[in-house]
Amino acid sequence: MENLIRSLHHVTATADGAQEDLDTYGSLLGLRLVKKTVNFDNHNVYHFYYGNEQGEPGTIWTTFPYRGWGVPVGVKGAGQITVTSFSVPGGSLDAWKQRLRAAGVEVTDVPPRFGEEAIAFSDPSGLAIELVANDRDDRPPWRAGSVDHAAAIRGLHGVTLTIASPARTIALLTDVLGFAIVGEEGARTRLAVNGDAPGHTLEIVHAPDAPRAVNGLGTVHHVALAISDAEEQLRMRAELIRLGYQVTEVRDRQYFRSIYFREPGGVLFEIATVPPGFTVDETLPCLGQDLKLPPWEEPHRAAIQQRLPPVSR
Repeated sequence: MENLIRSLHHVTATADGAQEDLDTYGSLLGLRLVKKTVNFDNHNVYHFYYGNEQGEPGTIWTTFPYRGWGVPVGVKGAGQITVTSFSVPGGSLDAWKQRLRAAGVEVTDVPPRFGEEAIAFSDPSGLAIELVANDRDDRPPWRAGSVDHAAAIRGLHGVTLTIASPARTIALLTDVLGFAIVGEEGARTRLAVNGDAPGHTLEIVHAPDAPRAVNGLGTVHHVALAISDAEEQLRMRAELIRLGYQVTEVRDRQYFRSIYFREPGGVLFEIATVPPGFTVDETLPCLGQDLKLPPWEEPHRAAIQQRLPPVSR
């Protein structure tokens, strides 16, 4: 099958507190809040989208802050995305260490991988985050953010999948989804699609002894891959079903259309269309300013707003 996947689209995590999430990704890390909406499967929980100015696919990090809804802390392990990495300019890691430590965040150096230096830390929900320094990322950052342009996050770099037995996962990625192996170091394999620039890569860690992952607070829920349009998405869905994968129906997420399936190692994958994008219900200068609800939830706006925790940006 021809290569239909363009890049990563977004990564979605189950977070804890809504205000702490906004403070971390909006204020401390300097990402733009491009959409403030609700979880379409639970309208009493926010869904925050962060990214660059337009929320371009490959720059988007999204969270469901589930504090107060009885969701237990998750278990990181096999069958899960265990690290989310963001791309920052080469030479900026010292500035990031200073900024994070000044905010009380414990930062550790990561041994260089595939020729790139990185630092690691945990966010307030316990999510594992890396900043990967490189000179290969020409995506524009959010210039109105709180981080100097010379150091600002450019978007997602990639994700790390922890897999107990990765052979079938790698086969799916390379034979069906159009990825190619671009590097191997020990138990780690880096794959890339449509070029190996940041935002196009993921890494698989072979971890046969890792505990089985359990979704919950502080864990990544899924990774989404970008596809050009609804027609190509249907072609990909048909091919996955032909190969025996259990794929959801197409779901309207307002800003893109989505299908979901689990890869052989247990990680939930989403394939999301590029259009229509985040300006479908807000103008570019006003992205993320108001609570946006899908049309079927508008009659319940007052009740929804009453149940959501108050937040400030």
